[in-house]
Amino acid sequence: MAETTQTPPATQTSQNSGIRPRAVLASMGPLLALLLLVAAGAITSDTFLGAANLSNVLTRSAIIGIIAIGATFVITAGGLDLSVGSMSALVAGLTIMVMNALVSTWGASMIVVAAGVLFACGIGAVAGLMSGLLIVQGRVEAFIVTLGAMGIFRSLLTWLSDGGSISLESGLRTLARPIYYAAPFGVALPILIFTALAVLGELVLRRMRFGRHVAAIGSNRQVAQYSAVPVTRVRIATYVIQGVAVGIAAAIYIPRLGTATPSTGLMWELEAIAAVIIGGTALGGGFGRIWGTVAGVLILGFISNILNLTGYVSPHLNGAFQGAIIIIAVVLQRDRSQG
Repeated sequence: MAETTQTPPATQTSQNSGIRPRAVLASMGPLLALLLLVAAGAITSDTFLGAANLSNVLTRSAIIGIIAIGATFVITAGGLDLSVGSMSALVAGLTIMVMNALVSTWGASMIVVAAGVLFACGIGAVAGLMSGLLIVQGRVEAFIVTLGAMGIFRSLLTWLSDGGSISLESGLRTLARPIYYAAPFGVALPILIFTALAVLGELVLRRMRFGRHVAAIGSNRQVAQYSAVPVTRVRIATYVIQGVAVGIAAAIYIPRLGTATPSTGLMWELEAIAAVIIGGTALGGGFGRIWGTVAGVLILGFISNILNLTGYVSPHLNGAFQGAIIIIAVVLQRDRSQG
C-alpha cells in the first residue's frame, strides 16, 4: 500500500516558520523605532534624558496625543478628519470668550473654569457631529468635508479675534493654570490625562463591541452592514469622539498661553495623522491600535526635541520630517498588504 502522508515542501516550511517573526517585528516596529530614537537622543545630547526635558516633551506631546486618540477611531473606521487643528483653535477661542463672559456672573472662580472645560468638550462634540452627519448622512467625501471645515474653522477664529488674539481674563488664567502646569505625583497633569485616555481608548477599541464594530466598518462597510452592525451610528460616533478629544486638548492648551490666535493648532492635523499612521493603524481602515498611536506621538515629539537640542538640522524642517514619515509609513503599509 502506497504511503499517503506527504511532507511539506522545504520552501513552504521555511515560509511558515518565517511568518511569525516577521509579523512580530512589524507589530513591534513603533516601539523599536521609539527605543532607537531615545538611544539616539541620549547619545547626541547630554540633556535629552534629563527629567525636565522629558517632562516638557511629554507634556507638549500629550495635547497632540489626545487628538490622535480620536483620530485613531476615525481612521480605523475608514474615515479622515483634516480639520482637527483648526477645530482646536476655534474651540479654544470660543471657550475663552465664554469663560470671560461668565466672569460677570460668577466671578473668576473654579466654577467658570469647570464650565469652560465642559463647554470645550461640548462644542468639540458638536463640531464632530456636524462633520459626521455631512459625511455619513450627506454622503460627502470625508476629505472634502473636513478640508472645507478646516478653512471655515480657521476663518471664524480669525474673524472673532479680528486677526489678533483672544485672551483669557487674568484671574481665570491664574485659576486655570494648574490644568497644564500641575504635577500630581511628580507627573504633569496633561501626561496623566493622556495616559488615562489612551488606556480607555485601547480598551474600547480592542475589547468592547463598539471597537470591533469600528474595525469591521473600516475593513468592509458592506459586510458590516449585512452583519447587523449599526454602520451609520458608529461612523458618526467616531467623529463625535474626535471632536470630544479636540475639546479636551483645547481645554488643556488654553492655560498654557491663555490666548487663542489664528495660528493656534497650526499643522496639528498633520502631527495627529502622522502619529496614527506611524503607530500602525491602517490608513484605509480596518485595523487600529491606540498604543501604537501613543508610540507615534512620542516618536514625533522626540524627533522635534532632538532637532532643537542638537542643531544638526534646522527645527524649521520638522514639518518636512513629519510629512516624509507619513509617506514612508503609508508606502510600508501598502507593501505589507501586497506582500
